[in-house]
Amino acid sequence: MKSVKATLSLLAIGSTLAVSACSSSSPSSSPSGTSKPDAAASAAPAGPLSKYPSPVEVTTVRSVDASIKFKGSDTIDNNEWTRAYLDELGIKLKYNWIATSGEDATQKMNVMIASGELPDIIPVSAIQLKQLVEAGLVEDLSDVYAKYASPLAKKFMEGDNTAQLDSAKFNGKLMAIPNTNSSIDGASILWVRADWLKKLNLPEPKTMDDVYKIAEAFTKMDPDGNGKNDTFGLGINKGIGGGGIMGLGGYFNGFHAYMGSWVKDASGNLAYGSILPEMKPALLKLQEMYKAGLLDKEFGVKDGNKTGEDAVAGKIGLYYGAMWNPINPLQKGKDLDPKMEWGAYPIVSVDGSPAKPQVGNPVFAYYAVKKGSKHPEAVMKMVNLFIEKGWGEKQDFDNFFSSKEGIELFKHAPFNAWSPQKNLDVHLAVVNSLKTGDVSKLNGEQKATYDKIKQFEAGDNKTWNQARVFGEPSSFTVINQYQKNKLPLMSEFFGAPTKTMGEKKATLDKMELETFTKIIMGEPIAAFDKFVEDWKKLGGNDMTKEVNEWAKSIK
Repeated sequence: MKSVKATLSLLAIGSTLAVSACSSSSPSSSPSGTSKPDAAASAAPAGPLSKYPSPVEVTTVRSVDASIKFKGSDTIDNNEWTRAYLDELGIKLKYNWIATSGEDATQKMNVMIASGELPDIIPVSAIQLKQLVEAGLVEDLSDVYAKYASPLAKKFMEGDNTAQLDSAKFNGKLMAIPNTNSSIDGASILWVRADWLKKLNLPEPKTMDDVYKIAEAFTKMDPDGNGKNDTFGLGINKGIGGGGIMGLGGYFNGFHAYMGSWVKDASGNLAYGSILPEMKPALLKLQEMYKAGLLDKEFGVKDGNKTGEDAVAGKIGLYYGAMWNPINPLQKGKDLDPKMEWGAYPIVSVDGSPAKPQVGNPVFAYYAVKKGSKHPEAVMKMVNLFIEKGWGEKQDFDNFFSSKEGIELFKHAPFNAWSPQKNLDVHLAVVNSLKTGDVSKLNGEQKATYDKIKQFEAGDNKTWNQARVFGEPSSFTVINQYQKNKLPLMSEFFGAPTKTMGEKKATLDKMELETFTKIIMGEPIAAFDKFVEDWKKLGGNDMTKEVNEWAKSIK
């Protein structure tokens, strides 16, 4: 035990618990059930959702926050999910501790690690998982997954070309169950002021040349009609890359460049997208646009929130962003100016090859099992149940995900896994119902979205955002096109940060951002070649070697 404690104490330094951020409630009585767990271990039932012959107790930890709501007298310890675990699976879930804030979670995690008293199921980040695996403190779940994962769970876990599942593998062994999510939701979308296009008689963007022409017109042709030179052609924030609000990830993708992502090079090895030749023409064109006044001269000091305010204020009418932008920030603009109308468009290409929107691994939490735990399969069974209640034949959305009163019941479940196409499925189902008028097959979430879109169609602009995210046309009209054409390009590296990344990536990222910003603002393009050379010397070559070694290890 002493050696285990010593190892764990090292891991505790600076650790942050990757637990579900749900609302809190003071511990109460145990969930209702027919019997208490037997002292002796019960034999594991064979099926993905089979019940243990005698109840078994499984421990874990979690964090909650004040936003959580419950039905009636339910609590975090006794609710629809804990009762379902016991009644349907024979699992009595016990929390060793419940944190009420991020700081509280960190402190409790450190104490727990230092004591060596790990729970059966440990919610962890990618970094923490790597540390626990290297310390030999968690179970290999390869056989558990093969034997106990339901067909639907496997569909979720393996939905992104197995990337989400593979992110939990070390030397080919599955060391945790990933909390799956959607990668396609992160694909870049081109947002354009549709009312300005109409006013200036401009075509919808289909090529990169169209984007340049629209940017120029939005800058020089007074699209807001106020007689002032106060609008910009293309929105950009100080972070330059990525998605979110006015990140240029989608712009670079139009040049087949992938800032911050790892891609396969001509030899089949993994290479860092920011240093590849395709970045140069993309940066040069941005430099040209900056010089012509099509970009905000102050972009270098504006984050996504600030540039979002510019869009709301009618100063920007063209930018690369995310599917959720109608919710934030664009709804605020619609509230201020009901005539403001934004259209979602696929990112465009600089040539005849289609632009592929880059996406990342969306797994932010993993469920590891303590070495020696009596029931390592229990976590898989609880994840199976979450998936079954949400998407399976026993789907029960209103009682387990979102109540008719608007209570977010899914937050009560400590172990989640989401369909990689959950939001796209909402869009498809809602659009079909909007066309047919038949809402009988919609689940609670889908029906709520349908109702809000109908509310907008009846003249209530307050729900415009739902129509522009889930309706037709909308964000998911674009994402559906991406998916149908198999365009999203996931980063080829989706594991925990490598050793060199931990030591040098922050410095290299800073150098990258500074170089790209200076080039856009007019520094000669030779600065890019110098950046590539320095990046390789200052740790990039080591990172590339480690990334390729990782890629071989998961096969």
